[in-house]
Amino acid sequence: MNTEIQQLTDLIRETSFALHCYLKSGLLEKVYENGLAHRLRKLGLHIKQQHPIPVHDENGTLLEEYYADILINDNLIVELKAVKTLADEHTAQVLAYLRATHLKHGILINFGNPKLQIKKLAL
Repeated sequence: MNTEIQQLTDLIRETSFALHCYLKSGLLEKVYENGLAHRLRKLGLHIKQQHPIPVHDENGTLLEEYYADILINDNLIVELKAVKTLADEHTAQVLAYLRATHLKHGILINFGNPKLQIKKLAL
């Protein structure tokens, strides 16, 4: 992993942890998305919320469009959850987003557990 991505993921971890300490668990996912996006923008990062991810068939036909919760600096997908615990399907979702966008790095964050859960994923 390059230094820029490592520094970015560290910053996201720290910011997520601070947000979780402030808000605690129990709120809707959108609240955490807005809070994290707001705090990361204040740090000077380029943030896109609900960034479209088209999924195409091999012949180019659009099959569906998904939305990444947060795209940071056009090179890191952040997917947020507010669930009891992370499941394999959450990991699969982020990996599918990475394949569809041809990006290499993603972070899965769960604010729904009393203990913040963060998982770094890479293709």
